[in-house]
Parts: sequence; C-alpha cells; structure tokens
Amino acid sequence: MTRVSRHPFPQAKTIAILFTCFSTSLFAQQDVSEIEVANRTELIAAINRAQPGSKILIAPGEYRGGLSFENLRGTKEKPIILEGRDPRQPPVITGGTSGIHLRSPAHIELRNLVLQGATGNGLNIDDGGRENPPGRFVVLDRIHVKDVGPKGNRDGIKMSGIDDFVIKDCQIERWGDRGSAIDMVGCHQGEIKNCLFRYRSDIAASGVQMKGGSSEIVLHHCRFENAGSRAVNIGGSTGQDFFRPRNANYEAKRIKVEDCTIIGSMSPISFVGADGATVRYNTIYRPTRWVMRILQESQGPEFIRCRNGVFSNNIVAFRSDEVRTIVNIGGETDPETFKFANNHWYCLDNPDRSSQLKLPTTEEHGSYGKPPMFQDPEHGDFALSDLSPVQNAGVRQ
Repeated sequence: MTRVSRHPFPQAKTIAILFTCFSTSLFAQQDVSEIEVANRTELIAAINRAQPGSKILIAPGEYRGGLSFENLRGTKEKPIILEGRDPRQPPVITGGTSGIHLRSPAHIELRNLVLQGATGNGLNIDDGGRENPPGRFVVLDRIHVKDVGPKGNRDGIKMSGIDDFVIKDCQIERWGDRGSAIDMVGCHQGEIKNCLFRYRSDIAASGVQMKGGSSEIVLHHCRFENAGSRAVNIGGSTGQDFFRPRNANYEAKRIKVEDCTIIGSMSPISFVGADGATVRYNTIYRPTRWVMRILQESQGPEFIRCRNGVFSNNIVAFRSDEVRTIVNIGGETDPETFKFANNHWYCLDNPDRSSQLKLPTTEEHGSYGKPPMFQDPEHGDFALSDLSPVQNAGVRQ
C-alpha cells in the first residue's frame, strides 16, 4: 500500500515550519534590541536588561530622576542607546540628586532627553573609582539640562574619568551658582561641539571646565551667554586624590577652544594650571572684568606652572568701563611663555584704547581699533557683515 501524505507539499510544510521558527527568532531579537518604555518602572527594567545593541526608546512624559546604573556597557559595533522616542517631545527626567548617574559605562549613547531640577548634578557620568575600568566611548546628543542646584558646586553635566567622548547639540541652563555647565575631572580625548550654555556672569560658576589631569579635549562651535564668571576654565583646582592619571602634574593639557561665541562673563577665558592650550578663532563680546586670566590654583612642587598658552585669531570687543585689564596674571605662573597673534581688538566705547592691552608678550600681527561690524550684536548676531575690516579672526562660518 502506498502511504499518502496528508500535506500536499511535504517539503513546503518543512520549509514553512523552519521559516516560522526563524521569523519568531528574528522578531524576538528585534524585541530585545529595540524596547519602548512609557514609565519609570519600565525604563529601569529595560536599562537593567540592556545588552550590546539595545536601543531603549523613551516615550514623552515626565520621569522621576535619581536613576543610577553601573557597568552599562555596549560595544563599538553595538552601542547601548537611551533615546527620547519623539525628538519634538523629549521625555523629562525631573529631580533626584542626579537626574541620571552612570558608573563605569562604555559605548553608551544618550539622545533627546531633558533633565531638570536635580539637587546635585543633572547628569553624572564617572569611572566608578580607580579599581574599575574607565568610562569610555560616551555620546551625549541633544541633551537639555536646566535648573540644577541651584546653590553650591552643582554641575549640569559632571564627568570624571571619562575618555573618548562626544557632547554635541546640547543645551545647559542655570546650574549651581558655584558649579559648571560641564565639569570634567580627569577626562581625555573628548569633543564638545554645537552646544549652548546660558546663565549669569555675576556668580562664581563656570561654563565648561577641564581639570584634574584632563587632556586632548576640543571645544568648538559653542555659544556661551553669561555662562558664569569663567566661561571657559582650562584647568582649575583639584584634590590630588582625584587626578586621572594620578601622577599628572597639570590640571589640563593639550586643550583647544575654537570657533566659539562668548558673551559676557567676568573672564571669558581662564588658563589655570594648564600646560599647553590653544584658544583661536573665537568671538568674545563684552567681558565684564578681564578678557582672560593666567592663574595657578594647584600648588606644590609637583605641579608645573601655568604655561604655553596660545591666544590667536580671535575677535575681542570690549568696553573700557567694564574691563579692568585685558589679562589678569596670578602668581606662580609663566606668562612669558604665552603667545598672542592675529587677534582683532576693538574697544566699543573708546576705539583709541583698543591697542592699550598690556599683554604679557608682544603680539604678532594684531589688529586694533577698527569696528568689527557685527550683523546685529544687540540681538545676539555676531556674524560679520560683508564690509567688515576683520581678516582671519573670529568664528569661522
């Protein structure tokens, strides 16, 4: 007797079964790699389950802060991504000592998030201590931090021991009145670009600070609007136990600040215990006390004196009734190692004083006393008109 199969195409049935199994496996993988969450409990669970390649999409709404995670680690090919699902309505992380705290992360990307009202730091990312692997390969993209503190040394973004990072298209407003918009301690190989920092000039805060052995960081195409008394603090004062590397004899080294617009601040640029930093192609408008400072705050024979700074190709527009001296020089520094070149200086209320700078070294090819002819400085537009006499200085378009 010939046995007749109940399925008219037995091979097709086998293929169908295999395809069903494959499809189920594929969808399961997709479910694992892309996860949508809509409340704090779901968010915490998703992050705790995250694996390399996980993408956590956070729905619009408000989420209570104080979120803390350790050893969240993706890979170069498969980073872990935390992202607001709708960039037009980013989720809001509210409150907490820190809105989000990541310890010892690697290959992590945060996108389209708002963090507000933290009592400590808005976003805190660190290496978890010297015994743990360093934090590396962190990307912060379109993060808005606001209303942190408001009193004391409280930072918008705090990073300690983080290497190979990118911070881009972020906005930070109103951090602690003695803190920083971005404070970096012992961070290396980083880039900060296209960010906005906004606060007040009459407080002890700083905008972007790089200290504690930080090196090889580029800050470019950012805008500072009254971002604390020191808008850009290249160096600072760090306790010896917090330096990374531990034997660093400088606060900051090989730093570049380029193509930034800096409005207000008591000192738009400060070199503090820095060993080599370049500040060039920036537009500095109406500083309230000095244009720059050269200081040494970390004391002891193990530290080099602040030295080897370069200030070139910048536009500086200042008022004589606001600026005390162009450069404030503190003790235990080496101002004679600083270089000045190709800057365009203009005293807004008394152009004849534009060349009375008293720089610590002679400037090469400086330009003095000609109005830079900004498009609309009263409304914050510092692009140069076509008739501007400025050549090879200021923010490059």
